[in-house]
Amino acid sequence: MACSVSDTPALKDLPKVATDLKSQLEAFNPSCLRDVDTNEKIVLPSAEDVAQEKQHTALLQDLEHFQSSSLKKTETVEKNILPNAIDVATEKTQKSLFDGIEKFDSSQLKHTETQEKNPLPDKDVVAAEKQHQNLLDGVEHFDKTQMKHAHTEEKNPLPPMEAIEAEKEKNKFLNGIENFDPTKLKHTETCEKNPLPTKDVIEQEKTA
Repeated sequence: MACSVSDTPALKDLPKVATDLKSQLEAFNPSCLRDVDTNEKIVLPSAEDVAQEKQHTALLQDLEHFQSSSLKKTETVEKNILPNAIDVATEKTQKSLFDGIEKFDSSQLKHTETQEKNPLPDKDVVAAEKQHQNLLDGVEHFDKTQMKHAHTEEKNPLPPMEAIEAEKEKNKFLNGIENFDPTKLKHTETCEKNPLPTKDVIEQEKTA
C-alpha cells in the first residue's frame, strides 16, 4: 500500500541526533580501519562425543518404537503402618518436652552475675613448674657421649616348688568357687536375736 503525503512525518517530528555524535560521524575516516581476515573454524566431534550421540539416538529410537502392549498390568498396594506403643510413647515424650520449652516462663529465672576469676599460681605451683622445666631441659640437652655401654641380660627364673604348689591351690580354690553348685545347699532359717539388757547392765548405764 502506498503511503500518502499526509503520512510523512514533519521535520520537527524526526528524531534529533546529538551534536557531538553527528560531528564524530561526519569526521569518521574509514581508512583508519584495519583489514582483518576471518577464519572460520569447524571443530570435529571427538570419539566420545560420537559415542554419546549414538547412544542418545538409540535411546530416542527405543522410546519412539516402544510397545506399551508388552507391559504387564500391576496393582499398587498402599500400606500405612501404624506406630507401635514405643513410638507413641516417644512421640508423647518429645511433644511434652517441646511444649515445656515453648511455654517456658523466663520471668521465673533469677538474676545472676558471672564473676570471672583468674587466680595466680602460688609458690608451690611455681616451684613445681620450674622443676618440671629443668627436667625437660636436662632431657633435651642430655649428652649421650657420657653414657657407658652396657649389656642387658634377660633373666626368666623358674618359680620354686612352693610357688607352684601355692598356684595350684589357688587355681583349685577358684575352680571350686566358679563351678560351685548352689542346688546342693540346704535351706536354713536365720533367727534374729536381740536380748534385753539385764538389771545390772541398766544400773551401770544409769551411773555412767
